[in-house]
Amino acid sequence: MSSHDEAASDGIGSHPPDTDGTARSATPTAPFHRDAGGGKTANGILGCGAYLPERVVGSDEAGAWAGVTGEWIETKTGIRARRYAHPDQAASDLAEQAAHEALRDAGLSADQLSLIVVATSTPDSPQPPTACLLQDRIGARHAAAFDLNAVCSGFVYAAEAASRMVPPGGFALVVGVDIYSRIIDPADRRTVSLFGDGAGAVVVGPVPEGRGVIATHLASYGDHHDLIKVPAGGSRIPASKESLQDGLHYFTMNGYGVRTFVRDRLPGAVHSLLANAEVDPAEVRHFVPHQANGRMIDELLPELDLSQAVVHRTLEQYGNTGAASLPVTLAAARQEIAPGDLVLLAGFGGGMSTGLMLLRW
Repeated sequence: MSSHDEAASDGIGSHPPDTDGTARSATPTAPFHRDAGGGKTANGILGCGAYLPERVVGSDEAGAWAGVTGEWIETKTGIRARRYAHPDQAASDLAEQAAHEALRDAGLSADQLSLIVVATSTPDSPQPPTACLLQDRIGARHAAAFDLNAVCSGFVYAAEAASRMVPPGGFALVVGVDIYSRIIDPADRRTVSLFGDGAGAVVVGPVPEGRGVIATHLASYGDHHDLIKVPAGGSRIPASKESLQDGLHYFTMNGYGVRTFVRDRLPGAVHSLLANAEVDPAEVRHFVPHQANGRMIDELLPELDLSQAVVHRTLEQYGNTGAASLPVTLAAARQEIAPGDLVLLAGFGGGMSTGLMLLRW
């Protein structure tokens, strides 16, 4: 079978799945909504930062490991390159660099922070929280710190948590960071073609009335938990010689099932969020989607009706950086966003989950 034909079961292209690869039918859910006036004070994003490791892995190199060409990867995903962390770098190292940049952009020092939330599914270690390592690194001695794992939706979940939890007039640091190069099988073209490493950060704090977070939508679909997973390394399948031999510590993904989930769930979630906030889709000026796959984004856009929005992308040069995807792309878009612009962030990922946030800059 040719690599083109085999793409049918990868979910990287738009072909039908194998018989066991179809996402299950959707079940009703009651997602979390927050609209204007739902918070005690108005909080928004005061500064942005990002850090991408130095090593550039082009699609020709990544494809060679998995037996496909760089052209095949670029055609199926739109990704030309991704970054890989140095062997001595962990999630906290990447997060530290992004945090410093976000604090500089906000004009704040670390000791002014009241809260640090790190969204990651690839922490330095199971314990202690990566957020506590980051707190120590940057000298945020007055900040409470914790990690949050909602996979690729994690940044929106973390930003919502921070905007709710930060004391009135206080400041929070929200970081999305992942090092997927440590958990992907280089021989698996479904994942090695997509993922890279990176960190993005924002500072959340008080903004003038009418600005900041306008509305959020968070929803989880545990009946689809098997679409994206790392089977081993937790309490269900502890690390062992056997689990390593069986490759159970690798990230696995049912690509077609994920694609179907996103296609079925995200447009409705976007329409619901905007309707609840009484915002016409044409008013949105900037759309920052999770950088999962360029072709997937292309397929979604006609369903979203965001006719006046600039669609921001970084996946061509950075690939899918997991929880870092949204803040990295937001940092790249920062100079194009004018005060008063409506910005829509859209995350989706393992769990399965979706996370949307509408802000007025």
